Amino acid sequence: MRSPLGWTTADGELQERIYNVAWSGDRGLSVDGTLPAVGNTANTETGTYTNEIGAPVLEGFWSDPDCDPAQRAFYYVRVLEILTPSWLVYDRLALGVDIPEDKTLAQQKRAYTSPIWYTPGG
Repeated sequence: MRSPLGWTTADGELQERIYNVAWSGDRGLSVDGTLPAVGNTANTETGTYTNEIGAPVLEGFWSDPDCDPAQRAFYYVRVLEILTPSWLVYDRLALGVDIPEDKTLAQQKRAYTSPIWYTPGG
């Protein structure tokens, strides 16, 4: 689970920072806050994948460590799913068509929440 934070600078420029909040498995955050990928069980030859990785439920509590109460901001949660075969793979299997080599055969879908808007003094 990731929690993106967005804000606008005094010059009106939009900024964004992403915090990794909750994740599956025994992966850990690196010093710079990045997280290794969960893995890949997508088989692009057969159009199958397994749910052996990831987690069916994630939960966590997070508080913005860099919060500036005088600055407008927005927050939302983004969840990344495991990789699954793309529709191009299913089309190839069902229709027998060739797929160009530069096309994406496995994709990682994501879900996200509505934003929470913060306004100072409001």
